[in-house]
Amino acid sequence: MYPQTQIFPTMTDYQQEIKDLTVTRSLRLLRDGFKHDFATFAYADERMTTLLQQLASEFIDANIPIVDEDVEIDLAMMLMESVDMVAR
Repeated sequence: MYPQTQIFPTMTDYQQEIKDLTVTRSLRLLRDGFKHDFATFAYADERMTTLLQQLASEFIDANIPIVDEDVEIDLAMMLMESVDMVAR
């Protein structure tokens, strides 16, 4: 008699793998179906506007030496307006 050198996966391992692939595929379909709605929802939320304002100001502070606060605010607003949220 020969010793067993290879252990084959049981049928339940394949079934679990198929289930995992099915769930992943379903999640991707949901993502693709809702990504544009989510982008619209997030971009319309006031918190997104606040976040973009804060990030624009922080970016300017770190990268662009502007002394005049009014000019900094104007540039931050212009940067904010140049950002579009697009679902890819």
